[in-house]
Amino acid sequence: MAHFGWRWVATIGTDEDYSHYGIQAFTEQMEEWGGCVAFHHTIPKAPVSLCTSPCPPGTRQATRPGKPVCCFDCLPCAEGEFTNTSGSMECIKCPMYYWSNAERVACVAGIEEFLSFQEIMGIILVTLSLLGVGVATAVSVIFFLFRATPIVKANNSELSFLLLLSLKLCFLCSLVFMGRPSLWSCQARQAAFGISFVLCISCILVKTIVVLLAFRSTMPGSASLKHFGPPQQRAFIVACTAGQAILCLGWLALAPPVPYKNTSYQGGRIVLECKDVWPLGFYMVLGYIGLLSCVCFVLAFLGRKLPGTFNEAKLITFSMLIFFAVWISFIPAYNSTPGKYTVAVEIFAILASAFGLLFCIFAPKCYIILLRPELNTKKGMTGKNKMNC
Repeated sequence: MAHFGWRWVATIGTDEDYSHYGIQAFTEQMEEWGGCVAFHHTIPKAPVSLCTSPCPPGTRQATRPGKPVCCFDCLPCAEGEFTNTSGSMECIKCPMYYWSNAERVACVAGIEEFLSFQEIMGIILVTLSLLGVGVATAVSVIFFLFRATPIVKANNSELSFLLLLSLKLCFLCSLVFMGRPSLWSCQARQAAFGISFVLCISCILVKTIVVLLAFRSTMPGSASLKHFGPPQQRAFIVACTAGQAILCLGWLALAPPVPYKNTSYQGGRIVLECKDVWPLGFYMVLGYIGLLSCVCFVLAFLGRKLPGTFNEAKLITFSMLIFFAVWISFIPAYNSTPGKYTVAVEIFAILASAFGLLFCIFAPKCYIILLRPELNTKKGMTGKNKMNC
């Protein structure tokens, strides 16, 4: 003002506080210079040059096609992304194992999920597992107390006790699948499952072979059972189980399952699971069990019409049918079930098949031992008394 020699000026401002303070300061400065503010004009409000106000935190700005850059839509950030400032053009992705909160303005730690022993489903599965062990133990006690009776002797008591032991292992191995996955549990669960079930099926397979050979040994000039005595039976079971053990050890040595945090699920869930680095290994273990089961079923089916003395083949045939039904339905359910329920499906298949084998093979014998003792005699075993298993 001093440069141009102006003494009389006019001011224009808005009705906002900032404008009032500025004009007041300017007026005081002019008075110090000896000038004067002739008049002041106030306009209602400064015009806004924006089409849309800045987007709030938790959203991002998306330009409208064919509109000026100042015209945009406010879109909420996707799950797993956030913004904590206004007018953000892009949302920021949360770090690994973190998830955006409901407002999408911050990241919070994801919720870890696994099949625990404390939740309702875990308690039910543990109860069923321990119930199976208890029932198998009760059957073992019954067979031990009545080990001198014809029905226990006729069904090869040594194999029966080994079969009951393997069934207990099958029930107990389901417990390894529960709890927070760790390196040892991921490696132990499939190996324990595979070996215990092969031991179980091997015992049933030997019992089936013994039934068929025992019937043939009654024919004149046949000595087939002498070539498959107790030493050969034990060696056969050890060989079958060793094959599965070698397969499991090779799988665990080359490509073992490892603990894995699966973040692909929505809602901030982190599912703790065992990741199969080599999925074919699991299906090879399952296939080996299936192969032995098929051989056992075929042999038992061939011997289903043998005389009543050797009618255990009928029980084995029915137990194998239940076993197949459980595991055939398991494969599609296992591949389609999400999250921690995948483990629950496998545990259910283990328990269901183990209960099926236990009840189909041993329930009829326990019924005769405890409730129909008159059939547990040599006369009953030779068919002079009708035996209904």
